Amino acid sequence: MKNFKLIVNHDLKSEKQKFFIKNELKSILNLYAKMVSNGSWKDYSFSSGAREISFDVYQRASDKPVLRILKNLKPNLHNEKFLIKDKNGNIVNKSENLNQLINKTSWNNLRLVK
Repeated sequence: MKNFKLIVNHDLKSEKQKFFIKNELKSILNLYAKMVSNGSWKDYSFSSGAREISFDVYQRASDKPVLRILKNLKPNLHNEKFLIKDKNGNIVNKSENLNQLINKTSWNNLRLVK
């Protein structure tokens, strides 16, 4: 129980968002529940780096992620804030708004390749 810091009157808005905010996470988990119920997705994980945070989707827990929903913390273009990448790292879709990205992506047409 070492290295605890007490932070009083900490202003979260001054810091950059280093994770998905509540509404973004809600949208992603709603999509995940829908895809699990139809049998397409089996497991998920989160990963983070200096430039991006991702929600990784697995077909089996032992495999590499088949899809990644990313929040780009340092986008080069305004429409690259949220990305969907496939297993090979290719960008499937991108948008500046996560809800628009989820709604405009045709999830049934994305094939999970073994």
